[in-house]
Amino acid sequence: MAKKADKRRKEPGSYRHRVYRKLSGQDGLVSTYFRFRETDLHILAESDVTKTSGELAMYYRLQVEHYVEQHPDFGSSLKPLPADKLAPPIIRDMLAAGQIAGVGPMAAVAGAIAEYVCRGLLKSGQKEVIVENGGDIFLQRSARCVIGIFAGESPLSNRIGLQIDPLDMPLGICTSSGTVGHSLSFGTADSVTVTADSAAIADAAATRLGNEVRGGYPEHDGIDRALRVAGELTDIRGVLVIRGKSMGALGQVELIPLA
Repeated sequence: MAKKADKRRKEPGSYRHRVYRKLSGQDGLVSTYFRFRETDLHILAESDVTKTSGELAMYYRLQVEHYVEQHPDFGSSLKPLPADKLAPPIIRDMLAAGQIAGVGPMAAVAGAIAEYVCRGLLKSGQKEVIVENGGDIFLQRSARCVIGIFAGESPLSNRIGLQIDPLDMPLGICTSSGTVGHSLSFGTADSVTVTADSAAIADAAATRLGNEVRGGYPEHDGIDRALRVAGELTDIRGVLVIRGKSMGALGQVELIPLA
């Protein structure tokens, strides 16, 4: 089920213990947490949604697990796989995201689960919902939001944020890193953050673009390479790439400094 880990990367304590979650403003929303194996959700909603969010998370996670059991290549492939019209919607979205980004479908799993849980909570009557799954986010708010960017040991980590207008939501905001976390990346970016209408597409695209920021390049060369590839991807809104002391952005990206 998990995206395979790159054992060479570091995993700072702030990531392992999700300390960055404490930096997010809740604006009166109620926090709910759900964790099962690799799925690790922090949910902000208008009321306590512990029961509903847990049921939704398990429902969609088990759909993915059962599909992997029946189609082992879905869980292991690093390349796009063909569409499957008979698969559950979350599987079809992951397959489509992999095709768009040029990666395996499991690159989209965290974003897809975040989105499906969020949309399920919205259907249940919640109007303000943020679902974060290990750094991958899907949100619907009626107010402007700022999403802080955690970029490992980069000096830019937790120093800048993405400002999201309510007219741009619902929105997926997903981050991949070659230096932090347990997910597979072949690149050396401290963070690649992608926004898209679909969190599955944002997640898969972040993985693909993170792979383009490779070691051996000067910091800005790796960033430029990722942004060139980003310009060729469809269905994404904006990209922010951070490597060391350098960063670059493309598309609909509004940055603000964080205190």
